[in-house]
Amino acid sequence: MKAAVIVFPGSNCDRDCKIAVERSTGAQVDMVWHGDSRLPEGLDLIVLPGGFSYGDYLRCGAMAALSPVMTEVKAAAERGVATVGICNGFQVLCEAGLLPGALLQNERLKYVCKPVSLEVTNAQTRFTSGYGGRREVVMTVGNGEGNYFADEATLDRLEGEGQVVFRYQNNPNGSARAIAGIVNAKGNVLGMMPHPDRAFEAELGSADGALLFQSALASA
Repeated sequence: MKAAVIVFPGSNCDRDCKIAVERSTGAQVDMVWHGDSRLPEGLDLIVLPGGFSYGDYLRCGAMAALSPVMTEVKAAAERGVATVGICNGFQVLCEAGLLPGALLQNERLKYVCKPVSLEVTNAQTRFTSGYGGRREVVMTVGNGEGNYFADEATLDRLEGEGQVVFRYQNNPNGSARAIAGIVNAKGNVLGMMPHPDRAFEAELGSADGALLFQSALASA
């Protein structure tokens, strides 16, 4: 199995993601600089990590979405390669048009960092099949702009087509309908604000994130 973690200027969870994928799945993980114009061959998984790409100037993820490597990321996603955007990576996916909606400032205008309980809303996706019958998992959020927003028609479509994958049990940032993670219509692109890379071993307080990476690669 082969995976790549995209590194933007300002990423700070890139190494966390590399280690999480390696230890969870045994996959070979390459770090790919945002200015590169090519991705490694034969990738089974692409991860856009958390952090503050380009210092979160303009809008979170807006500048990173225009990085040279994103042309290849979009092409890979269109071919069906599993692609995960975590926290800032979720913002990048939305800004790049790979997922609908946008991430706004948290409802109370404060940075939130804490473990959160999540409902696995759809356990039949490429990223959640490993959870089986489990309906609740624990991961960690760490964001100032994690408030997911979309118009009502888009939210209704996401709900109706099973694209809402994770939902907060106690909404920490004001996200519409307590949405914590969504997939695209094709089911191979996942965006989520909670960090599976901070919850992949019991010593971190939860190992629930490991199952997400394992699920993504099991179907490759």
